Amino acid sequence: MQSLAARIKHSAKLKGQFTLRSGKVSDTYFDKYQFESQPGLLLAIAKEMAKLVPSGTDVLAGLEMGGIPVVTVLSQVTGLPAAFIRKQPKEYGTCRYAEGSPLTGKRFVLVEDVVSSGGAIIDALQMLKADGLSPEAALCVIDRETGGVEALAEAGLSLKALFTFTEVDGA
Repeated sequence: MQSLAARIKHSAKLKGQFTLRSGKVSDTYFDKYQFESQPGLLLAIAKEMAKLVPSGTDVLAGLEMGGIPVVTVLSQVTGLPAAFIRKQPKEYGTCRYAEGSPLTGKRFVLVEDVVSSGGAIIDALQMLKADGLSPEAALCVIDRETGGVEALAEAGLSLKALFTFTEVDGA
């Protein structure tokens, strides 16, 4: 059977000219929605990511939008409840940025699909810290190896990646 990294590469790797969230331009792009939309592949990813969840974790918190499918299946695999972190609080109803399982008083980790600069996680971290919430760590499927680990470390958060860009690209 193909390795998990090879399966991700086969389903999601695109060649061309792509501007990343960080503003950097890359000739390779991993269309995360391709691997996130395949139930069997997403389940295999979640089973492997479950090994990265720190012991004692109470809640898994996925970042909008790409972290949501990952955290949902990871929650099913681990049995841990999930929370969903919006980029901005919604302007109606509950007006919250964190939905799902409550985070207050809980040990939780942030879950993202692909990390480039770490900017999306840092944005979420700032909102969480403003509310007195502090995640234990961050997890992702792919670390693009473009400064995200270092930026998150500077913000006081460790990142555990299932794969690096190099590992997936070389699979």
